[in-house]
Amino acid sequence: MFFTNIDLAQKYNYLNEKFLAAYEWLKNTDLKSLPAGRYEIIGSDVVANVHEYTTLKIEEKLFEAHDKFFDIQCLVEGVELFGICNRDGLKVNEARPENDIILYEKPEIYGHVILYPGDFIVVAPEDAHMPGCCLDAPAEAKKVVVKVRV
Repeated sequence: MFFTNIDLAQKYNYLNEKFLAAYEWLKNTDLKSLPAGRYEIIGSDVVANVHEYTTLKIEEKLFEAHDKFFDIQCLVEGVELFGICNRDGLKVNEARPENDIILYEKPEIYGHVILYPGDFIVVAPEDAHMPGCCLDAPAEAKKVVVKVRV
């Protein structure tokens, strides 16, 4: 899965060496058996973070975005509702520049994608996203988030 605006399609090369290394790592690594933690793929430019968590209700979540990294969010186990929208015009809730994260209030209108095991979505710095939402009731999930430096 890939999601972006047509105006951004040529801004970034989603098939450059950093992205290709991330895709190869995701494809050739036994993600189910990988413990939670941080894994360097190409130094600090491409890093995988393995998370095990409980999905939450949409009401409990905020949108987030990053300035320095793309996210390649790949679901390993469980099912997740993933919110997505353009970050332009969103109201900032909290900024954590030391962690390259900005949290935003939910806009009135935004989209969702349902991620199943093996699905991934690439989120650019212009995209706000709300990962980790449950479909009906909170449930256990495992995900790998590969951070690709802009």
